Amino acid sequence: MIQELTRLPGVGPKTAQRLAFFLLAQPIADVQSLAEALLRARQNTRQCGVCCNLTEEDPCPLCSDSRRDRDAICVVERPADVQAVERTRDFHGRYHVLHGVISPLEGVGPEDIRLAELLRRLGEGTCREVIVATNPSVEGEATAMYIARLVKPLGIRVTRLASGLPAGGDLEYADQVTLSRALQGRREL
Repeated sequence: MIQELTRLPGVGPKTAQRLAFFLLAQPIADVQSLAEALLRARQNTRQCGVCCNLTEEDPCPLCSDSRRDRDAICVVERPADVQAVERTRDFHGRYHVLHGVISPLEGVGPEDIRLAELLRRLGEGTCREVIVATNPSVEGEATAMYIARLVKPLGIRVTRLASGLPAGGDLEYADQVTLSRALQGRREL
């Protein structure tokens, strides 16, 4: 069990050992419930046929929600990013999950992420803005630029999430790129 638990991301040998001993101390019904929940999730979860987010229903609840704005699509790298944006309660549009970013060093090209599905959606003509919310990494930036080159000829506005200093951060500890982006993305008070 410890060996299997170390296969999980962020779980090293010590954490795996702690988890294993914790599970062994639990009532068998609780461990059975956890095992069944894991199996059910793995068996019933698939990608939404519209946005490529993980879901048990197709289309997913976000794509099925008629109250969501059809004018904007927020493009994210991973399903967890959808949850992060949703927690802000500031975005009321639709999503598109790429399931990765372009990374030539890792052998991931544009054909390996869900760009074809994004272009198909944009071809429907209801979207007026694509918000690229990829991470501010080299791969995330490359993917954002690639998406902009694909989408702009369609006459759809392409925007990028602002980046810069985190709330509560100190200028003296900010790296050069972060501080530069903060200066470029400044706004009037």
